[in-house]
Amino acid sequence: MKKNWIKTIAGALALGGVAMIGGAEQADACSRVLYQGNDSLYIVGRSLDWKTPIPTNLYVYPRGMEKVGSDQPGAVRWTSKYGAVYAVGYDGGVTEGMNEKGLVVNGLFCKGTVYTNTETQNRPPMSMAMFVAWLLDQNATTDEVVEVLKKHDFNIGGATFDGGTVSALHWGVTDATGKSVIFEFDHGNINIYDMGDYRAMTNDPNWPSMRAIIDYWNNIGGRNMLPGTVSSPDRAVRANYFAHHVKSVSDPDLGASITRSILVNSSVPYTYEIEGAPNLSSTQWRSYANTRDLRYYFDIVTNPGYFYVDLNKVNLKPGASVMKLDTSSPDIKEMVGDISNKLKKSAPFTPMY
Repeated sequence: MKKNWIKTIAGALALGGVAMIGGAEQADACSRVLYQGNDSLYIVGRSLDWKTPIPTNLYVYPRGMEKVGSDQPGAVRWTSKYGAVYAVGYDGGVTEGMNEKGLVVNGLFCKGTVYTNTETQNRPPMSMAMFVAWLLDQNATTDEVVEVLKKHDFNIGGATFDGGTVSALHWGVTDATGKSVIFEFDHGNINIYDMGDYRAMTNDPNWPSMRAIIDYWNNIGGRNMLPGTVSSPDRAVRANYFAHHVKSVSDPDLGASITRSILVNSSVPYTYEIEGAPNLSSTQWRSYANTRDLRYYFDIVTNPGYFYVDLNKVNLKPGASVMKLDTSSPDIKEMVGDISNKLKKSAPFTPMY
């Protein structure tokens, strides 16, 4: 019995591979979880982890805006069909967001990502800074996003940031029905995975390997033992387990609180340090996107409370102003609850192409 147990543990570690062994040396550590409540309540929670604070402002864009995906010749162009709230890192790139149809797209680091190959190089350019906005602006459902990705009539790329870091990402997509997919770029090819009843994703390894790790721990049973480190697989296992074992409610604020509690359990403590690992990430902020009530909650870890933008209460009609919440403003620590009326007119952000 003891030998079999040791072999099983060794097999699970092998599945985790480099991600589990090297996790403490890396700077990527985001988590994403789907909470399923009652009365069609779905809330997508995510944590944004990085080795230093990432200034992230909230922007609300109306419908009918003409946009371009890159400053390179022949770039993808579009006019937005839907209004949306974006989380914009460094005021230069959309990290994630939710549109007025309840579609949510979140980007998380995934070190094995390779966006291009010889076949994609001559396709219309699309910057990482605008990619999430493009998907949110044009699509109402997860199925529509999947169809866009299958066409793959773009060539994605982007600028480095924060001292030369490359934005190697994979994405989670969820719509108002709760349908979720993960998509990953593998040497220029897009792999799309239906999440089914899995409710969490983190960083590395890629989704098929991560799914195998989650399945392994599901067989052990979370009541008996859960992995407790800050490695990507451990965080995914914990988030997935707790997302399946919390109470389903219909109240939006209570649902956000439950989602928050799951994410806190799967986050990296703020200022967490390990000797010899100077690039270790910790959670900077979390978001909770309510796809039914169109509330986008934002939770900065150094603030005493958290707040939300209600897309039902902002003007998303064509010609309306872009609105912004500057999270560096002195009064941000006093904001709690609905802050839709605290958004201020703004110029669009300048993409970090």
